[in-house]
Amino acid sequence: MEHGHSVDEIKSRILDKSNRTDLRDFVYGSIDGTITTFAIVAGVEGANLSSTIIIALGIANVLADGFSMAASNYSGTKTELDDMHRLRQIEKRHIKLYPDGEREEIRQILKLKGLKGDVLEGAVDAITSNHERWIDLMMIEEYGILPEKPEPLRAAIITFFAFVVCGLIPLASYIIGLGSPFVAAIVATGATFFGIGALKSRWSLQHWLWSGFETLLIGGVAAGLAYFVGALFAA
Repeated sequence: MEHGHSVDEIKSRILDKSNRTDLRDFVYGSIDGTITTFAIVAGVEGANLSSTIIIALGIANVLADGFSMAASNYSGTKTELDDMHRLRQIEKRHIKLYPDGEREEIRQILKLKGLKGDVLEGAVDAITSNHERWIDLMMIEEYGILPEKPEPLRAAIITFFAFVVCGLIPLASYIIGLGSPFVAAIVATGATFFGIGALKSRWSLQHWLWSGFETLLIGGVAAGLAYFVGALFAA
């Protein structure tokens, strides 16, 4: 959605530090949950094993692999946050020990952005008069790190939730006991892949149709490989 450009809207948007979205964690968990669970379904079907085994292995995968992915995402996001804190402490120490050198870094950064003369010196004085603002600019310009802080626990919860919800879709026809569960699982899983792809196109320039088919293709290849491997072990 396009944002507004009134004075209040611009000020609110710039001051808002919660611009980090949950899209990455949701897509990460939902696609992996759907692919891995359907891969189990396809592999067990290919091996001509019973529906009970499919349900047991599928649920075990949804819970265990979902938790594993959530824990991994938590650790990765926490590492990112810890690194951010480490770099801020480095900059804080450098400002205390080498203030002239750090001021010169700000001066060079602003000069590269086109500022010069009294305007440049005034901007340097304004930025370096507030240490937090000073460090924020150094984090962006020197390390490429945005002010928004990642939230490890939130990332883990969203990943697990998306994994479980989407991971149960390939199993639904077996749990309900439909007459042709594998066919129903294929249709439901394909629709899920397409839906996830179409949804994430909202945050890209790619048309929703192509984004949906792209995700469907990725999931279809993974499922096809699983079915093929399972068929090799068919009795």
